[in-house]
Amino acid sequence: MTVQSFANSLIGSMPRSKTLLKAQRDLSKNRLEQDEYEDLVYQETEKIVRLQEKYDLDYIVSGELARDNYVSFIANSLNNVKMMSNTEMLDYIEDKQAYEDMLGILDVPGSVIKNAICFGKISRDKSLVGSELKMLKEMTDHKVKITLPGPYLVTRSMWLKGLSDNFYDSKEELGEDVVQCLIDEVKDLQKLGVDTVQFDEPVLTEVVFSPEHTRTFMCASLSEKKDPSDELAFAKDLLKKTFDGIDRSQSNVALHVCRGNWSKDESILLEGPYTPLLDLFDYANPDILYLEYSTDRAGSIDSLFTNHQFGEETILGLGVMNPRKDETESKATIIKQVDQALDYLPADRINLNPDCGFATFSKKPVNSLAFIENKLQVLSEVKQELRDRYDQS
Repeated sequence: MTVQSFANSLIGSMPRSKTLLKAQRDLSKNRLEQDEYEDLVYQETEKIVRLQEKYDLDYIVSGELARDNYVSFIANSLNNVKMMSNTEMLDYIEDKQAYEDMLGILDVPGSVIKNAICFGKISRDKSLVGSELKMLKEMTDHKVKITLPGPYLVTRSMWLKGLSDNFYDSKEELGEDVVQCLIDEVKDLQKLGVDTVQFDEPVLTEVVFSPEHTRTFMCASLSEKKDPSDELAFAKDLLKKTFDGIDRSQSNVALHVCRGNWSKDESILLEGPYTPLLDLFDYANPDILYLEYSTDRAGSIDSLFTNHQFGEETILGLGVMNPRKDETESKATIIKQVDQALDYLPADRINLNPDCGFATFSKKPVNSLAFIENKLQVLSEVKQELRDRYDQS
């Protein structure tokens, strides 16, 4: 594994332009040819790549511009998976009033947030994100990172009681096929030359910090969960099987966990330290662990290490910027966070990044490019200062 000290990258999603959003609507209504749409995605992605290069990000991401959101897009590539809006799913929900109440707290109408739902035995005939990786390899000489929804998030969000259970006896059985699809996907990405594959599992915090609720909308409408300890055991098993099926000599495997990225209102997002997830982190054993840390809701960095031995080789992707705030964090604030992490980890095991993506849902980004560019400039300056301080090239 080769990762530079204080290496930086985006977590994944970037805002889509109005032109691109209109093109997506036109494509869905057959008012635009597929090749015209793909040309536009290429052009818009190249702008995102050039922005990252301008501020010398070490790992370049695509911005996920062609995705509806960072999990539902898989419906375009998996067999027997279809897109359903949250309002369409209402017919299958037993406690309809509670579900409607949760729809009411969304910053974006439930009718435009869609899930990939299983309606048969799933299988993978084509790559989920191979086209994104091919674009990146054509556009940049930097190392590249590809983001994928994690196996627990995919399994849980894809399962819809009353529909999916006509084909699978349980979520656990569905999860076995999800794991295999993701392993096969990464094998194909490695053939194309991916440097880091990041799996997103933000719903893990929903399990441990919102046990009294059966669903939240921090990322997607999700199936009812069991006891938190059972859900964590299920998530651990899926992550372990997925990560163990990946050749780490060819690319780094990363895990990203946050507390929700669907609203700019911090007061309604989840809160709590990572302590209940430390065992899962150890068991999954990612090469890089990208964690939200720019907000007080995440607890102190100390909580990662108190009475806990961090993975011997695991790199901490330290979240030092809040994607939902327009204000740019000061260099002093970021460096103070890094200094806290340096009490526990050497410089070559700390990376710097925003907490989350800037546009989890295509139609409702949490920030705009002007503010994002300001953040990237500061992130670049902090990286250079830290490398100069610790004599890192």
